[in-house]
Amino acid sequence: MTVVQPDLDSRRFAAPAEDARVARAAAALEANGITVLRAPDSAAAKRIVLDLIPAGSQVYQGASESLEASGIADVIGTSGRYQPLRPLVFRMDRVTQADEIRRLTASPDVMLGSVHAVTETGSLVAASASGSQLGPYVSGAGKVILVVGTQKIVPDLEDALRRIDEYVFPLEDARAQAAYGLHSGVNKLLIVNRELTADRITVVLCDEPLGF
Repeated sequence: MTVVQPDLDSRRFAAPAEDARVARAAAALEANGITVLRAPDSAAAKRIVLDLIPAGSQVYQGASESLEASGIADVIGTSGRYQPLRPLVFRMDRVTQADEIRRLTASPDVMLGSVHAVTETGSLVAASASGSQLGPYVSGAGKVILVVGTQKIVPDLEDALRRIDEYVFPLEDARAQAAYGLHSGVNKLLIVNRELTADRITVVLCDEPLGF
């Protein structure tokens, strides 16, 4: 397998944002109905996220480097405090139980994940090959908690799309080939400009780089 790496210029998308840019993005998100919490590192982000999830909640998450790197995914699956849907879905038959899988994953109590860019103007941008996590992000999940490294903060939507195409996609494509033997793709794209339901979406901005 040939591993495709981002070019040197696109690596600017890997650097944590300065405090002023984080503050601008956080204020803009809050103005758009999205709750923002800040963590200095992945350990703090993990504590914040776990404290936000009520015991006994059905919790679902898609594949996320941010959740894996922070240790959140492991706790959700093994702690016994929550009802993790991901391991349940993996045990189900994707042919004979496809409808049940679709219903379970479309509307969990809590959806965990990340996005690929946060703009200083207050938008969240996520790309997906399958789109399975996007429906719960939009409206299906009762609550959405997104763990986002500050390296994902960009000035505007134009830069958000550039970050996805030039930086995120080559890394995710290489990961998908290694993990599944398949290429990834920017097949479906979600832009959240505003959330109308109070406290539905929480973004935990982490000063330690997490994910792509």
